[in-house]
Amino acid sequence: MARSRRRGRKVEQLSVTLACAGIVETGSVVFSSGQDTPTTLNFLPDVHVVVLYASTIVPYPEDLWPRLKSAGGWPRTVNFIAGPSRTADVAGTIVRPAHGPKSVHLIIVGGNESNGAV
Repeated sequence: MARSRRRGRKVEQLSVTLACAGIVETGSVVFSSGQDTPTTLNFLPDVHVVVLYASTIVPYPEDLWPRLKSAGGWPRTVNFIAGPSRTADVAGTIVRPAHGPKSVHLIIVGGNESNGAV
């Protein structure tokens, strides 16, 4: 499998991305878009491996906004991902995931963030 830093495409089977933060209250991981962090990598591949630095975990969503602003300006897109998407048809049959990865793996790394992570 070749390594690439381009935007995700539907043919990708796996992506490994760096979350800019984690939120304890909601159990969410947060992604900000940028040249090296295209949003498509979070939603198109079948398997999404998320790397999260423990030092970027905040207690509440409102604790995230000052960190994002102080990191050098607002990103174009901020995505909060709290679980698999789902939908139901008229009969109430639930389908998971409705869109997005079929599986997500979270790796929490100790120590401080690097490479411009929030």
